[in-house]
Amino acid sequence: MGKNLVIVESPAKAKTIERYLGQDYKVTATVGHFRDLPDKTLGVNVDNDFKPLYIDKNVKVKKELISLAEKSDFVYIATDPDREGEAIAWHVAKTLKIDPASKCRVTFNEITKKAVLEAINAPRTIDMDLVNAQQARRILDRLVGYELSPLLCKKIRTGLSAGRVQSVVTRMVMDKDAEIEAFIPEDYWNLSAEVTPGAKKDAFVVKYLGTMEGTELVKPEGGRIGDEKTARRIFDNIKDNDFTAVTVKKGKGSRKPAPPFTTSTMQQEASRRIGFTTRTTTRVAQQLYEGVNIAGQGQTALVTYIRTDSVRVSDEAVTASHGLISKQYGSNYVCPYKRQYKNRNSSQDAHEAIRPSHFDLDPESVKSSLTTEQYKLYKLIWERFLASQMADAVTNTVSIDAKCNDDVFRATGETVVFPGFLAAYGDIKSEKNGDDGKAILPDIEEGQVLKNLGAKCEAKQTLPPAHYNEASLIKAMEEFGIGRPSTYSKTITTVLDRKYVDKDGKNLLITDLGKLVTVMLEENFNEIVDVSFTADMEERLDNVEMGKKDWVALLKEFYPDFHEKIKTADASIEKIKVEDVKTGEKCPDCGGDLVIKDGRNGKFIACSNYPDCRYTRNIEVQAKGKCPLCGSGLLIKKTIKNRKTFYVCDKKGSDPDCKFISWDLPMDDKKCEVCGSYMVLHRFRGKMYPRCANEECESRKTRKKSDKDGESKDE
Repeated sequence: MGKNLVIVESPAKAKTIERYLGQDYKVTATVGHFRDLPDKTLGVNVDNDFKPLYIDKNVKVKKELISLAEKSDFVYIATDPDREGEAIAWHVAKTLKIDPASKCRVTFNEITKKAVLEAINAPRTIDMDLVNAQQARRILDRLVGYELSPLLCKKIRTGLSAGRVQSVVTRMVMDKDAEIEAFIPEDYWNLSAEVTPGAKKDAFVVKYLGTMEGTELVKPEGGRIGDEKTARRIFDNIKDNDFTAVTVKKGKGSRKPAPPFTTSTMQQEASRRIGFTTRTTTRVAQQLYEGVNIAGQGQTALVTYIRTDSVRVSDEAVTASHGLISKQYGSNYVCPYKRQYKNRNSSQDAHEAIRPSHFDLDPESVKSSLTTEQYKLYKLIWERFLASQMADAVTNTVSIDAKCNDDVFRATGETVVFPGFLAAYGDIKSEKNGDDGKAILPDIEEGQVLKNLGAKCEAKQTLPPAHYNEASLIKAMEEFGIGRPSTYSKTITTVLDRKYVDKDGKNLLITDLGKLVTVMLEENFNEIVDVSFTADMEERLDNVEMGKKDWVALLKEFYPDFHEKIKTADASIEKIKVEDVKTGEKCPDCGGDLVIKDGRNGKFIACSNYPDCRYTRNIEVQAKGKCPLCGSGLLIKKTIKNRKTFYVCDKKGSDPDCKFISWDLPMDDKKCEVCGSYMVLHRFRGKMYPRCANEECESRKTRKKSDKDGESKDE
């Protein structure tokens, strides 16, 4: 008797599952899409109902699958439970000559022994609606990319690309930057006073609310004082006078926890809380889902399927979490009812939310078996899920209106009297400012006099909207219906790699190249960069997935008009000449003008006489501050191949030569209190802290010892 063959996507997942199934099963992997469209040609017969011309991308895997299947009694296809996984399952069935209508397909949302065995005992047929949905997306993206990209290369420059999702995301970044650039700030004035009912320790701040006109409170338009004359008049009225508490409102409030993670909310929170890029989050989450080698356990999957837009939670997971919460925090921390988190639509209910797979493996118990990245993300998923099943946080709230002459000021406060879910997953604002940034107010009675400790009249300006960062861009993509959870990370990576968008710290900014490409697409293929059109196309593709629309009909509705526009644009658009920016320097090799060019790895300096002259050099970025060694040179930031940065003096190699070089950025005008040497900003475990540049300084030795002590405690 031969073994049963189980086919999954990844080798790591294969190891995890084989441990659960035992010796009667052989588990192997396709290593992703082993059949796909060709790389260098369109691979779609547009004249024959868009028939895809698939090729074998991994012949070795194909031969191994055929060989193992021939020796097996039965083949189970257990690729991922989404449309990509369903398409791979279909390719496996076609390759192994298995009838897709036979019960060969198994799926599970989590890789646990129970879930895997239940799936093996309940196989189903391959879902052709999911397969067709994947084919429709793949072919649509291929048609757009393979017809638009060559046009961009021909009319602008080689190496450019366009895509159904990436191009509209680039436009979103460009539009946001344009909105910020067009923003005109408005002046306004903040009025506040520090008051106390008695002791200084009981002081709190009240802020201007409005002015009494007779019995009516008149508030400034928009809640802000817009002219200095009014602000100064009110300030003069209050600066030397005390306040009286005229209204004190006390009450109880509550806060409910956020739902457990979906793909997009996980990416957003990982960016906000632990500083991960979407690429890092996606990679690490996949590792946690497929399984890692846990000491004493073997290969073990730690979280459920990580590509989901569902917030549904199974009854079994709710029960398990309640037991854990009760044991760890107390029974009063358990939500007394089953929380019902709603999905936006029924199509999002195919999977559960992202949650832990094994409730007996908390983050601390497996920390030694995980990388730092794996531990951080697992801890985030664990705490977010536990919090979603915990009781509400209960707060005491108070609002105090204080009057000075006819001007009314207000203070609001909040005190957490029962933390509930906040015990597991606190607010970011709370961690920094205490209780969501709201003051803890003393006990005040109406009519009580509040001594004025000092009033302020501060001139302010309205601020423009914030630039997109990775987290806010993903949120916008989700809200607009652009792309799907599995594509968010790849899309952002693509626009960054293509140099259409750049990063300044965490901010995403449009580049000149991104503007040039987007404007050209707007003028000739507006629907490709139109948010509403792209969102509508996503909805139509979802309808294919739900069996409500034929995939070939969808492509026929889109392609003919699009193809005609390509031909028209090819004939009518003149090649765009991108002028190189001159640096004002001459080439040391031939005397030609040096210019700034865009390359695959960013901007660089080259000779304008290329290809006759091939002189190039990297652009040196000036860092903040002067050289602490010679005092007359400027600091230059340089990057080596592994992208690690260091700093040198711009007089290095000149006459006279300055030998300054440092991995750490010197701090302007800051001297060590112990030895008097200059200070630097040093990175340790992802955080920056100031330290003395002198390696022999006692402050360095003390810090080094404390770092080691901390490491030993952590380990």
